[in-house]
Amino acid sequence: MEKIFEFVLALLPIIWLIIALTAIKIPGFKACVIALAIAYVLSVFVWKMPLIDSLGAVAEGAALALWPIIIVIIAAVFTYNICVSTGKMEVIKKMLANVTQDKRVLVLIIAWGFGGFMEGMAGFGTAVAIPASMLVGLGFPPAFAAIVCLIANATPTAFGSIGIPTTTLAKITGIHVIDLSTNTVILLALLIILTPFVLVFLTGKSKNSLKGITLITFISGISFLIPEYLVARYLGAELPVVIGSVCSMAATVLAARIIGKGEVEEKYRLDGREKVKITVNQALIAWSPFILIFVFLLVTSKLAGPFNRTLESVKTSVSIYQGRGGSPFTFSWLATPGFWILLSAFIGGNIQGLNMKELIVILKKTILQMMKTVITIIAIMATAKLMGYSGMIASISLVFVTYTGSFYPFFAPFLGAIGTFVTGSGTSASVLFGGLQAETSAALGLNQAWITASNTAGAVIAKMISPQSIAIAVAAVSLEGEENMLLKGTIKCFVIFIIIVGVITYAGSRMLA
Repeated sequence: MEKIFEFVLALLPIIWLIIALTAIKIPGFKACVIALAIAYVLSVFVWKMPLIDSLGAVAEGAALALWPIIIVIIAAVFTYNICVSTGKMEVIKKMLANVTQDKRVLVLIIAWGFGGFMEGMAGFGTAVAIPASMLVGLGFPPAFAAIVCLIANATPTAFGSIGIPTTTLAKITGIHVIDLSTNTVILLALLIILTPFVLVFLTGKSKNSLKGITLITFISGISFLIPEYLVARYLGAELPVVIGSVCSMAATVLAARIIGKGEVEEKYRLDGREKVKITVNQALIAWSPFILIFVFLLVTSKLAGPFNRTLESVKTSVSIYQGRGGSPFTFSWLATPGFWILLSAFIGGNIQGLNMKELIVILKKTILQMMKTVITIIAIMATAKLMGYSGMIASISLVFVTYTGSFYPFFAPFLGAIGTFVTGSGTSASVLFGGLQAETSAALGLNQAWITASNTAGAVIAKMISPQSIAIAVAAVSLEGEENMLLKGTIKCFVIFIIIVGVITYAGSRMLA
């Protein structure tokens, strides 16, 4: 009974966030601060965490929130604000409208394809912030843009930031990264096919949403899945989503031009826009910040080898949390996406005609615009660190392992989902529960690579309901205080997806036993 009691208490911050954001409709920054207060009281008075350690955990969470997470979000929104200020977002909108005037196809290209690409290259919120702001710029409702980008961002997160969640899991568990990568794609395969259909359905808002683009939607999913699987199977975790997303974008655009030549119904038409001729020079200037983001992130990623290692050497290590399980916190000043996105924004803004003074003004406005988001993310990351270091997360996982018995494989993805809901990070979910999944599967005589990969599969699905992800989406589309709307828009999809992965994990564990 004591374990159950601790399990329920440990879940209180999570339960509070769900109730606060959906039923009570408290703004996210307030709800997350209260969740932090609940976690703090529990960690100190129930889990007997020393006072100095509890403060260190909160400080480390705040540091992690500020660098690298918040810097990425500010940089992404700053990039969008520059394009709006210079009028180049209108050029981008016209170019996208030239590809297709079908809103459903545009959502597939931007939220699914481009969003997947940003996740694979950078992660840390860019895959939600940038595509969502682009959709709003095209005239889509802000809440809709945020919801579809949150849902689209789920499956790509397994290999986000050049594969960090999966490579981290491999290091923690000692399981070969190829085995984890391959099993993760297999576990997510059905969802990779299903997600584009969900996005189209949400865009059309009716059972007839797929009329005329069923094949295009299928192509958008399958052209993502097949390259992702092949790369994961033969190359590892770094490139599956990058290559899959590029193939999906190309295939979707090609399919739209070949198959979708007919007249688009008015309700699916993008604001009645007509095709406008855009010169190559105009296009390059308009897209310059995003092109620079792509180039910089590519040449500074782990694919760059020695150069990446040189950048990673520019760092500062600080002992913030000094309690049990702690280690020096490292600020990587150059090997972080936020720095390069910010640099891309400044150079791109200059190319678009803004001087340094004008760019600084836009940056200041962006920071002020996002202060509530900053508070939200600092609070949720501090909560995550408290729950991890105090033993609250361990109490949750212990009950899962003890009471699920032979059905443990079905519940294994839920552990990963809890990790991401609390931390907002698939990588953090790997750190929290990866070792536990490997040890438990070995003790139960289950396939270690399969069960451990299910931790990642469950973790990425929870990205769409994580308070941190929702805070990023809210900031990107200027919907502060409307977090509950986004959570309600994604929670049904999360439940369906996590059950599907649970069933697949259980069925696979029986076949691989």
